[in-house]
Amino acid sequence: MSLKIRLARGGAKKRPFYRIIIADSRMPRDGRFIERIGTFDPLKKKDDATRLVLDVEKAKDWMTKGAQPTDRVLRLLDGLGVMTRAAQNNPEKAKPKKKAQERTAAAAALVEKAAAAAAKAAEAAAAPAAE
Repeated sequence: MSLKIRLARGGAKKRPFYRIIIADSRMPRDGRFIERIGTFDPLKKKDDATRLVLDVEKAKDWMTKGAQPTDRVLRLLDGLGVMTRAAQNNPEKAKPKKKAQERTAAAAALVEKAAAAAAKAAEAAAAPAAE
């Protein structure tokens, strides 16, 4: 049995409230679980003490038994200093796609062309004044 430490959603529409639970990975998100070890209320301020309530000892105990925290729970545990989460970065995702690159290149070409025309006009205007 593969155990997960994950969030089970509760609360009303657009007013989320999560319970941190231990569940079999095959069970549905809000379905059957083994144990509830805490709560997380994302609507509360970050410095509010009741935003994240977690029994850290139970979480550590379940992790020694083989329970794997999901990414979001790992972030919460990292915030408490229980575990460390490696920073994730995908620089390829932030790059513009093909059409955006084409538009940027076309705009740069127009700017370059306009700058060349302005320089040529300034040069032509300066030539008669020099005579």
